[in-house]
Amino acid sequence: MAGGVISGNSKAYPGELTWKVFVTCLVAACGGLIFGYDIGISGGVTSMTPFLKEFFPDVYKKESEIKASSNQYCKFNSATLTMFTSSLYLAALLASCVASFVTKACGRKISMLVGGITFCVGALLNGIAVNVWMLIVGRILLGIGIGFANQSVPLYLSEVAPYKWRGACNVLFQLSITVGILVANAVNYGFAQIKGGWGWRLSLGGAIVPAIIFIIGSLTLADTPNSLIQRGKLQEAKERLLKIRGVDNVDEEFNDLVEASEQSKKIKSPWFNLLKRKYRPQVFFAIAIPFFQQLTGMNVFMFYAPVLFKTMGFGDNASLLSALITGAVNTLATIVSILLVDKFGRRFWFLQGGIQMFVMQIVITGAIAFKFGFNGNPGELEKWYSILVVLAICIYIAGFAWSWGPLGWLVPSEIFPLEIRSAAQSVNVSVNMIFTFFIAQIFLQMLCALRFFLFVFFMIWVVLMTIVIYLYLPETKGIPIEEMAGIWKEHWYWKRFVPVADEEMAEVKDTKKDEDKN
Repeated sequence: MAGGVISGNSKAYPGELTWKVFVTCLVAACGGLIFGYDIGISGGVTSMTPFLKEFFPDVYKKESEIKASSNQYCKFNSATLTMFTSSLYLAALLASCVASFVTKACGRKISMLVGGITFCVGALLNGIAVNVWMLIVGRILLGIGIGFANQSVPLYLSEVAPYKWRGACNVLFQLSITVGILVANAVNYGFAQIKGGWGWRLSLGGAIVPAIIFIIGSLTLADTPNSLIQRGKLQEAKERLLKIRGVDNVDEEFNDLVEASEQSKKIKSPWFNLLKRKYRPQVFFAIAIPFFQQLTGMNVFMFYAPVLFKTMGFGDNASLLSALITGAVNTLATIVSILLVDKFGRRFWFLQGGIQMFVMQIVITGAIAFKFGFNGNPGELEKWYSILVVLAICIYIAGFAWSWGPLGWLVPSEIFPLEIRSAAQSVNVSVNMIFTFFIAQIFLQMLCALRFFLFVFFMIWVVLMTIVIYLYLPETKGIPIEEMAGIWKEHWYWKRFVPVADEEMAEVKDTKKDEDKN
């Protein structure tokens, strides 16, 4: 199979998935709660009439007028409304760059703690907001928190987990995101029933709860052995490694971590080092995977699920209930990934999920085109039609949730060598946030302009990304994180960029000569 190379000479470090390690990973993964809660909550409150009436009266007026007119595609098209949703991701993009330095210099734990505290402040500000600018400033603070969390949590999970269970442990982060989305959808549905129309404040302010969970969790965690070694705390790192591996001897893994750290210290500028030819494969996937992940169209359903369902003729409560159903499917499918990602491998799930999403996008596009056409006037929606649309979207979401959702965080976090790991993860998060911002900012305008062809746009990207994975991504299952460099040397395409042992030795000598001159 193209790209499906597994290194045959990788080391097998001793270590089991102990309860201590599992609980540690579970606590760290709570960083995904804040991201997921925000994704779910923002789409829900923007479909609540009292919220729109108070903060986005132009959208409320347009929605009221269009109920009696023809074009359902354009009724939520508002630059201010999309800025409310997307401002968070622009802030997360900038924060992730700062977080890369904090994560490397101060450790993964501190970066996680900063993320939790900042998110908590943003949630409080949103809950008490009295104007649009308070909402947007609050969301910027939420974005800073998410930028720090998304930069540090996947690294923490990949470094703590035993290599044989690294996939399952890392997917806990994605599970946490989906649980956050599900809880947010349930909260929106429940608080929307409150008389007086102030339930949206509880929805937005409720983000404090996952933030506090994440803060408390961060305070209880010890840093990773990789991070401790990188900061010169060798004895503490070895003791930590012994605890998390649950064995009496970790000398081989510890020595390899120390050696990797020594090599990383020779790199004066990790950001500039990313441009080196030998890191071309890792940098390519640090950019390509989050790029494609956002262009699957999944965030359209997560951000705007209630808005989308409402556009398609579902009432206020029905749209929130439909979003709750899709959130539950998202969570259950992610659990499937946790159970099976280390059995079938990364490539299998990437490819299977891509095919499943493509087929369901054909069904969704056909259903919308059939009822809405170009003029956006569906008339009365029959029950069978509503069931078909929700079912197709659920199957689509399941395909994403056990493939591109969790693997979009797992694979980039496990392929980076230590010397560029923090900087490369920042690139991964930054690209993710750039295109999350892009999709959130333009989706409603694209829906208004392209009608049902918007889903054809996403369909094309799903086909392209599946082909790229098939051709260029080697299998990373079952390979220790510090041994990952070997897979590129055996890949049919990437081997031309990765130096062999003699070239690596020459590069080390050249680096030493430069240091001696200085």
